Parts: sequence; structure tokens; C-alpha cells
Amino acid sequence: MLTNYPDSELVFKSWLDVRFVTSQLSSRPVETGIRQAILGTAWLLALTVLISFPLGVGAALYLEEYASDNWFNRIIETNIRNLAGVPSIIYGMLGLTVFVRTSEGVTGGRSIVSGALTLSLLILPIIIISAREALRAVPSSLREASYGLGATRWQTLSRQLLPSALPGILTGAILGLSRAIGETAPLFGIAATFINTDPTGPGSRFTVLPMQIYAWTGQPDELFRFNASAAIIVLMALLLAMNSAAIYLRNRAVN
Repeated sequence: MLTNYPDSELVFKSWLDVRFVTSQLSSRPVETGIRQAILGTAWLLALTVLISFPLGVGAALYLEEYASDNWFNRIIETNIRNLAGVPSIIYGMLGLTVFVRTSEGVTGGRSIVSGALTLSLLILPIIIISAREALRAVPSSLREASYGLGATRWQTLSRQLLPSALPGILTGAILGLSRAIGETAPLFGIAATFINTDPTGPGSRFTVLPMQIYAWTGQPDELFRFNASAAIIVLMALLLAMNSAAIYLRNRAVN
């Protein structure tokens, strides 16, 4: 027996499209998007770079060019290598305690600043190690030629060593950011899982793509899992783009 449904129609839903990327978060799975998560991720990465890159490169320059070979500096170098292997959840607990609770008056609590400071701690050892390796890869003849022409140590560093090592340094920084962008554990107590306003500054509350994906996978409505799958594709595309940039810079440095 056939039943007629005169008012019914088939609707095909594309989960990954321009609307999904540009729409704000919503409690309805067919209307929600990842605009706030993308903007929060962009703000977080930009601020993380501004904090970690100068500190990491400066520390690498000091350890490689200025630090003497004594027990204190050897302890620092050992601790930097050990910090690169610390689980990310430890940095998350540290960030929650220090930047969110203890320094709430300065950072604004659960803000982009707190998240950026936490991720900076996470990737700082990676940047320092990669920057030191890039500086060591510069031929010693370049340094000796610069000194032979009467250049000072700072002139040699700023005009010869750093430009030559820059592709390798940038490669390490991008790989560090690639790790940071995919991390959820460090931001558990800092980033919001649902926020429908765009972040407008370092003190704004925010969410990021990994946190939004995690939140959607825990929703009882299984339609949110389609949203999570689409967001994973966006995150993977972003990671592939960053890793491709790192490979390009590495090949450029070799050639």
C-alpha cells in the first residue's frame, strides 16, 4: 500500500560549505558554523607568535653565541630539551593556575592572552631547539669572513647569521605552531566550548577549532557529529597548509 505525502520534499544538506565557515555558532546543528572558532584560532596563533618567536630566537642566540660552557648553562639546555617532551595537559594546568586564576587582573582570566601565554610555553622549547640547530647549520666560514672584515659580533649576528638561518628558524616556528593549533588539552580550562560573539581583542573570550570539535562530538544530537567532521576537514587543511609552508622553507634553506 502506497501512502502519499503531498507536502514533503527531499532536502540535501552540505555540511562543509562557505556558509559553514562564515556562520556563527548556534545550538541548532543545521545552522551552526565555525566563524568564532576560526577567528579565535587566528587571534590565538597571532598572539602566540608575537610572544614565543622573539623569546625563542633570543634565547637561542644567547645560548649559541654568548653563553659560556658552564654547569648553569648546561642545566638550562637540559631543561629546555626536557620541556619539549612534557605532555601538553601539564601546560594546560599551569596556564589555568598562573594565567587564568593568579594573574586574572592582568590577563583577563579566560581570554586570548591567557591562551597565547599557555601555548607559548608549549612551543617555546621547540622554537629554541630548532633555532639553535639552524644557527649551527650556518657555515663557520661566513662568521669568520665577517669578523675578518672588521664586523662586530652583533653585526655578524644581525647581518650574516640570522638572515642565513632564518628559513630554518621559520620552519621550526611553523612546526611548533602546527602542534599548538591541534592541541586541545592546554586550552581545556581557558577556552570556551560555546561562544557566539566574535573575538575583538586579546582580552576577549574565545573558542578554537579543536575545542569546538571536541564539544560537538559530545552532543547528544548526532547531527553535530557531521559538523565535527566538517570542522576536522578544515583543521586538517589548515595543518597541511602550515606543514607545506615549513617543507618549502626547509627546501629553500637546503638549496
